[in-house]
Amino acid sequence: MAAGCGKRYDVIIVGAGPAGIFAALELKERAPHLRVLIIEKGRDIEERTCPSKEKTIACTHCSPCSITCGWGGAGAFSDGKLTLSTQVGGMLDSFLGEEQLAELIKYVDGIYLNFGAPNKVYGLEKEDALAELQRQAVLAELKLIPAPIRHLGTGRTQTILARMKEHLLSEGVEIITCRAVSRILTAGKEVVGVETREGESFSCRYLIVAPGREGSEWLVGEASRLGLEMAVNPVDIGVRVELPAAVMQHITDVIYEGKFIFHSHTFEDKVRTFCMNPYGEVVAENNDGIVTVNGHTHAHRKTENTNFAILVSKTFTEPFKEPIAYGKYVARLANLLGGGVIVQRLGDLLAGRRSTYERLSKGVVEPTLKEATPGDLSLVFPYRHLLAIIEMLQALDRIAPGVYSRHTLLYGVEAKFYSSRLKLTRELETQVKNMFAVGDGAGITRGLAQASVAGVVAARAIANREKGK
Repeated sequence: MAAGCGKRYDVIIVGAGPAGIFAALELKERAPHLRVLIIEKGRDIEERTCPSKEKTIACTHCSPCSITCGWGGAGAFSDGKLTLSTQVGGMLDSFLGEEQLAELIKYVDGIYLNFGAPNKVYGLEKEDALAELQRQAVLAELKLIPAPIRHLGTGRTQTILARMKEHLLSEGVEIITCRAVSRILTAGKEVVGVETREGESFSCRYLIVAPGREGSEWLVGEASRLGLEMAVNPVDIGVRVELPAAVMQHITDVIYEGKFIFHSHTFEDKVRTFCMNPYGEVVAENNDGIVTVNGHTHAHRKTENTNFAILVSKTFTEPFKEPIAYGKYVARLANLLGGGVIVQRLGDLLAGRRSTYERLSKGVVEPTLKEATPGDLSLVFPYRHLLAIIEMLQALDRIAPGVYSRHTLLYGVEAKFYSSRLKLTRELETQVKNMFAVGDGAGITRGLAQASVAGVVAARAIANREKGK
């Protein structure tokens, strides 16, 4: 739905991921009179298709990438896991407190249910089995974070997001897709609007910036231009592991997604598992021209494999302040060597040789990402990262024998380009008056649930200010 150049709005939301969508939903619930515009640089939900995935070919470098951009954000094509815990998925507890964050997670979970999320929640039953898993994790020097999860599933997630869009349109929210915001417009230290790459300008009294991980680098640039204070977040770089579903079944049947934290023996770097997908598939993503790897579980289509990420977190100190650039450098190296995503058998990595199509064919794990190029990840990762990944696989093998198998597949690179953190108030307002920054792109959340909560927090702040008038 188009809007005219220079048109005035009460609230403009940049980005149509979960943070932006939930901000709009909450605004229409609490302040329905406000004129709201959502601007999204990607395509509408019905138009988001991936040529690489549909034709099983190498990434065609669409710009913007429909896997990471468009209505629903990167979450639209994820397997849609709502992590219903305050312990993972972001750092909103430092702004809101754990009690309020728990209440808001329950609140947004209810909204997802209203739009069609399934009733089943993993991790609330089988207490004895969970206790045994935690015991085994301790013996393996792992910390298991039990987190109830509502699994939407790829496919169902898109249906839910489409329903949210139709609801917002019926409530009078205007939506512009395929339009990228280039500049945030201010007068002094107060926001007045935005400007697109096409030179259009839209004015507003309030701005909610929710660009998602894919837009984090743009937000860092705008924050620097506006002179906003920032803190450097860790950068997470690692691999996507794929193995037979039976290896992890005793874990995924109990808690669906095993969230394990480990500190490497050699360097004591923090290593964690992320985004576990039982019976899922590995997929490629295009992040600003860089092909990285991710994983999904479909709501209605299953494979014989389970995949999950192993990510090594590194916080840089002065004078280095560009963790996003560092992560992209490592991912670009994999693209340079493999023409995209590289896949390697763990046995080949340990033997100091590259994987080949012939060697892959001898394995017991059939790769689900067919376009991945067999190669050598030791030529991509820094030594301490590679060693941390291997040590994590060894620890996981103690609670799930078969993880540290020569047949286990490693895909690289998986990298999470979280933005540097902006200095924000409890209401998630920046140092620019009436400008709020929310979601993964603002560096404060890492997942659907807390990103959705962040949108609600900013919207409520705006609604309260309107009531105060």
